[in-house]
Amino acid sequence: MIYLRSALFLLWLTLTVVPWSLFVVLLSPFVSSTRLYWVCAKWLHVAILGAKWICGVRWRIQGLENVPTAANAKAAVILVPKHQSTWETFAFPALMPHPLAYVFKRELLYIPFFGWAIGRLDMVHIDRGRASEAWRKVAEQGKRIMGQGNWMIMFPEGTRAPRGGQGEYKTGASRLAITCKVPLVPIAVTSARCWPRKSFLLRPGVIDISIGRPIEPAGRRPDDLMREVERWIEAEMRRLDPEAYRDAPAPTAQA
Repeated sequence: MIYLRSALFLLWLTLTVVPWSLFVVLLSPFVSSTRLYWVCAKWLHVAILGAKWICGVRWRIQGLENVPTAANAKAAVILVPKHQSTWETFAFPALMPHPLAYVFKRELLYIPFFGWAIGRLDMVHIDRGRASEAWRKVAEQGKRIMGQGNWMIMFPEGTRAPRGGQGEYKTGASRLAITCKVPLVPIAVTSARCWPRKSFLLRPGVIDISIGRPIEPAGRRPDDLMREVERWIEAEMRRLDPEAYRDAPAPTAQA
């Protein structure tokens, strides 16, 4: 049944993303980037609803009070979530109350339809093979984007970690936070419980999202700031998904 449901979900994604992406491409010359963003976010909401209806993947959120609300949404922040699967890349734009600008590898732009659509959005796509140039682009565009009051989202581990695993927390987001004087908001996500990395076999269950309090960058070093993010996320992951970490050591920030 898991195989059948997952196949139906993939069909759902394909049948919805093609017309939606073409609509976004055709609409892009005529509307603002913010309005175009919300058109794309609607499809992402359709995507995670498809995972819910077809595969039984539900979610629950705690800590939404720790991000700016609609009333003060102009306060810029950088979201720094745990990264375990494709699910959270779809979910955050659909669930957050303010437009997000992702930092992502430019290869995603070459994906038919999906890549064409995200290429029309005000986001930061980088060449990971050219690290110094990539950082300059992140710093320049991040400063501009957050200067407009928009939010950034960066996965500090860079790539998806397996359930119960931990990647290396890199300092790109903390460097940007210090440069732009905006707080980091750590987020724990148990998405691999239902959608493992490098797999399109979805299992029914509940994904927990826990949003931590903003961490201010004033007077901090990038590595010290990121270690605090890492400690909070990894401790929270063990609280939310203890089964996955049963045999894992206690969380310790990597040097």
